[in-house]
Amino acid sequence: MTGTAQAATITPDIVAAHGINAEEYQHLLAILGREPNLVELGIFSVMWSEHCSYKSTRRHIKKLPTTGPQVICGPGENAGVVDIGDGQAVIFKMESHNHPSFIEPYQGAATGVGGILRDVFTMGARPVALLNSLRFGAIDHAKTPHLLSGVVAGIGGYGNCVGVPTVGGECTFHAAYNGNNLVNAMAVGIAEQDKIFYSAASGIGNPVIYVGAKTGRDGIHGATMASAEFDDDSEEKRPTVQVGDPFTEKLLIEACLELMQQDAIIGIQDMGAAGLTCSSLEMADKGNSGIELNLDDVPVRETGMTAYEIMLSESQERMLMVVKPEKEALARGIFAKWGLDAAVVGHLTDTGHLVVKYQGKVEADLPVRPLSEEAPVYDRPWVPTPKAENVSVDTSTTPEALLHTLETLLGSPDLASKRWIWEQYDYRVMNDTVAPEGTADAGIVRVHGSKKALAVTSDCTPRYCKANPVEGGKQAVAEAWRNLTATGATPLAITNCLNFGNPEKPEIMGQIVGCIEGMKQACATLAFPVVSGNASLYNETNGQGILPTPAIGGVGLIKDVSKHARLAFRQTGDVIIRIGDMEEGHLGQSLFLREILGREEGPPPPVNLEAEKKNGDFVRWLIQKGWVTACHDLADGGQLVAIAEMALAGNIGATLTIASDLGRAFGEDQARYIVTADPVYAERILKKAPEDGITANVIGETGGNSLQLEDASISLEKLRYANENTLPQRMLSEP
Repeated sequence: MTGTAQAATITPDIVAAHGINAEEYQHLLAILGREPNLVELGIFSVMWSEHCSYKSTRRHIKKLPTTGPQVICGPGENAGVVDIGDGQAVIFKMESHNHPSFIEPYQGAATGVGGILRDVFTMGARPVALLNSLRFGAIDHAKTPHLLSGVVAGIGGYGNCVGVPTVGGECTFHAAYNGNNLVNAMAVGIAEQDKIFYSAASGIGNPVIYVGAKTGRDGIHGATMASAEFDDDSEEKRPTVQVGDPFTEKLLIEACLELMQQDAIIGIQDMGAAGLTCSSLEMADKGNSGIELNLDDVPVRETGMTAYEIMLSESQERMLMVVKPEKEALARGIFAKWGLDAAVVGHLTDTGHLVVKYQGKVEADLPVRPLSEEAPVYDRPWVPTPKAENVSVDTSTTPEALLHTLETLLGSPDLASKRWIWEQYDYRVMNDTVAPEGTADAGIVRVHGSKKALAVTSDCTPRYCKANPVEGGKQAVAEAWRNLTATGATPLAITNCLNFGNPEKPEIMGQIVGCIEGMKQACATLAFPVVSGNASLYNETNGQGILPTPAIGGVGLIKDVSKHARLAFRQTGDVIIRIGDMEEGHLGQSLFLREILGREEGPPPPVNLEAEKKNGDFVRWLIQKGWVTACHDLADGGQLVAIAEMALAGNIGATLTIASDLGRAFGEDQARYIVTADPVYAERILKKAPEDGITANVIGETGGNSLQLEDASISLEKLRYANENTLPQRMLSEP
């Protein structure tokens, strides 16, 4: 809205266009005691949007465990903070940029990376790793190549330019995402515990400084757009997608980190969703103060911008901070050194109000606390997901057929190599990446100048969450825990990105409630608390919702990086051991069932959290003792797929003794790992396991250039061709 839009008469249509319903508008009127003007309505609109207020999920998110002896700061700040010893902390968060990435894939993904980086370095951490969790429509859908190539280019373009390695992630495909892809970005940073910065702004009269890129008209109402469903006209919303500049972001990182060493900052907040509006209100609210802004002093890059546009713009690479008055000149000098626009745009007050002035007029005068804390909170009606009936599958087969099925599965979209994606990312910049994408179950990044390392992962199995949200929520957390454990890391904490459809539909709200309940149970049992996160709802197009996708980002600590495990077979003659009970060979909701039999049905595999903890603790102990040469957790595709992935990673084959049974080969039973060991250590493992109540079975031996099962075999070359060519062939087939 431009020109004199802020003077427009507020009509029911204008209120509705701002995403505020009639009941919410009455609440707004009660708070103000008068009608808002258009600027004020816009501010309420973004602050009360689903994206900023979590009004449908807040009461349920509060059930998640968020504390532990390792937690320094849980949810509520820009990112979570966890102790990693030696006076250091890891700071991390995951967020969504789903809607922008569907409308404009490159910029949507790029600015998602930029935004999550700011969440981390805002708190005083130098970013050391990026991850992503990506979901696209069916691989043969007409729009998938365009979206995939744009998103990957955006992630790579921004991360590579800003100089932070992308060390892990996941990418899967399903028709449920045809009209609404998911792009979740995660950033991890390291800080000194005595140099952590928070967003609370205090000190009446203290200056409020704007620094970074100039403000433009990009991204206006991005938060509101992210809180609504899509329809056939959604691509017309391109103006709500921000434009990123990674080079400015790099300058901003260095300038802020330099200033943070000077004891100058009282409070700092990045301008993310809702831009200047959200950042100023959050700082004032957390500091129990008011704030007055003079928009005439805001650096802008376009002429004729209105107060409405300046307050709601989501232009990227911008920060807001309150500095000690005596350090203002120092701050200006540092920002000038790095070539960044900086200006005092306001000051803190004792009024408890946000007052916005522009061109000699008061454009907004709103109470801070109600805007931040009295947003509507809904207890939306929900119904539990109906229990799925068990599936019946004839699991008898021959060794030859089993290996042929393995070849087909390895070429299926979800299991196919994602090399085409991760080779576009610079995963070695900063020179601390120990295990990049594809070499271990989690990315491993050395803590610079020490022998410590962080293991980082992102995980979720949406098909499980749809079939049984509680079990799916448990499994998402448990798999993140397993992936960290499989590297030898001690899992510390998680962040999450809760991606769901329309919460106003009881069945969708039931998915949300169920997944959060499952996450709660897993986090509690595994001592794996939630320290940050994000909710992204209304992921629907023309009423068709995505699969429930509560993406989990996990971080773990390896105290001695020399004692970590990777998934590749390391040498010929190692014994292959499966840790964990085989149980029934669960095929419900398995990739085998979907990709080979064309059936998406049945319950997901049950998650025994006590078994997860017991087996995982045992595997981690083995790695730290140096008894294993490789480790890989069992997940999508079951044990035969896991073994094939280990063989391909090490270019060493294996002779296997598993049964010729589809359930045994491809069942996705949980709490299981494959480890390899020298025969001497294998004997120790097999002796130690039953003493600790662990099931351990020898299932083969490494060697050769094929997978051998009874009298049948398949070459690694043939498996590699199936695995490596699916994605490149699909992308290259497009004009």
